[in-house]
Amino acid sequence: MTISRGIAILFLRHGVEVGYFIHLFGDEAARLVPASSFPAVFEILRRGVGSGYFMLKSPLPIASRRTSGPPMQLNVAAIYPDLKTHEGAPATHLTPLKELRRSVLSALLWEDTFYESGAAAASRVADLITKIPPSDVAALAIEARQRMYLRHVPLFLVRHLAKIKGNGSLVAETLERVIQRPDELGEYLAMYWGGGTTTPRPEPLSAGSKRGLARAFRKFSAYSLAKYDRDAGVKLRDVLRVTHAKPATAEQAALWKQVISRTLATPDTWEVALSAGANKRETFERLLREHKIGALAFLRNLRNMIEAGVDAGLIHERFAGKLDKLLPFRFIAAVRHAPAFATDLNDAMLQAVAELPRLLGRTVVLVDVSGSMDGPLSAKSEMRRMDAAAGLAVLIREVSKVGADCRVFTFSEALVEIPAYRGLALVDGILRSQQHGGTYLGAAVTAVHKVAPCDRLVVITDEQSHDRVPNPLHVGYVINVASYQHGVGYGAWTHIDGWSDRVLDFVREVEAEA
Repeated sequence: MTISRGIAILFLRHGVEVGYFIHLFGDEAARLVPASSFPAVFEILRRGVGSGYFMLKSPLPIASRRTSGPPMQLNVAAIYPDLKTHEGAPATHLTPLKELRRSVLSALLWEDTFYESGAAAASRVADLITKIPPSDVAALAIEARQRMYLRHVPLFLVRHLAKIKGNGSLVAETLERVIQRPDELGEYLAMYWGGGTTTPRPEPLSAGSKRGLARAFRKFSAYSLAKYDRDAGVKLRDVLRVTHAKPATAEQAALWKQVISRTLATPDTWEVALSAGANKRETFERLLREHKIGALAFLRNLRNMIEAGVDAGLIHERFAGKLDKLLPFRFIAAVRHAPAFATDLNDAMLQAVAELPRLLGRTVVLVDVSGSMDGPLSAKSEMRRMDAAAGLAVLIREVSKVGADCRVFTFSEALVEIPAYRGLALVDGILRSQQHGGTYLGAAVTAVHKVAPCDRLVVITDEQSHDRVPNPLHVGYVINVASYQHGVGYGAWTHIDGWSDRVLDFVREVEAEA
């Protein structure tokens, strides 16, 4: 077999497919290949713009010339090759913007996934940015940071936007909005310079990047600057020196002098105390009594607190405080290492989503528990994509008007309905429902249509199906929790990327406009 490149254009006669006009680049002859034999002759490897790559599976037929019959109509649109998911199901052709959205909004940049390396995903994102209007790229960066709570991907988008001349004002405005923590200032510079501050630097910092970083720097207080002034490759003082930022007040000018001299007051955080060698149990207990451990830090350190022998009463008291703005998958991660606090975690998780707006009507949730969903969210995370999916199922069940208005099923190589559990019991039911094998989403959708009538069908998956996926009977959503290039959830399906609670905002917006 050989790989060739050329143009494939479909010929129609009175609306009926007759064949494909094939012109291989570098070949003087053009061939008319009958439609019936086209799959046997070619295997299309990758689509180009108006052309494609082909694998020759058998010799080309002799150039064909029409001698009789009615004229044939030329369908001027280029014929694109059949795209497949990683497991072989037909995938949907996307515009560059849609493909960028699916790659970005559910991505942890540079992290390897079950099917695709992080480097390949990042390279694909960088290539797509060049094919999309800069204003759309900027809007996507802001959405990824402010609505989906992603940190690295928005910086990556802005950095590549800065490579395109004429976007200085857009880069400055976008960078100011997506930088929400002081350490992101240095992360952007490190990304811009390829990972460090070594000289000579590959290229000077763009004017738009300078203005955006300077504006963002003015947002941060002495406490936050001290908390994130780390011994990283690019320090906060490097940002000030490169951007020549101007302080807004005399007080801020004094603060920035401390940043440059690295004489900021040491903040009272658990990270600082423990890195200085303080006793873990005493440190955690003091910070708990003084209410100085935030919600996310509390859940992430629950395991450390238990291992250090922290007073259980203090931990119970912290659960009684505010733990809002945390997604269910955070509680799922915590309970694995703190089963003794399962009741507290379950109650806190339900309370965290209790105030969200309700979903009206009957909802069916279809959760992918196939083998690829067992992949971790990131290289350093113990959380799996399946955990994120189960967390979304908890979220959807809780915002349904009443429990009976939401039915939850899992699919892999079978369709299994989960009892009407709530919270962590629902998560456990999902994860233990069946073997984590192949991904037969098409069969699952067909089966659930027969047994569970509904107003909306929500599929939570990485979209790597083995089989063709039919259209939903009513309103259908595919929530993508992976960043693979090709997926099945388009066409009649409404596609949503990511696992934030904001996906439900999107559902409400779509249905309000219907």
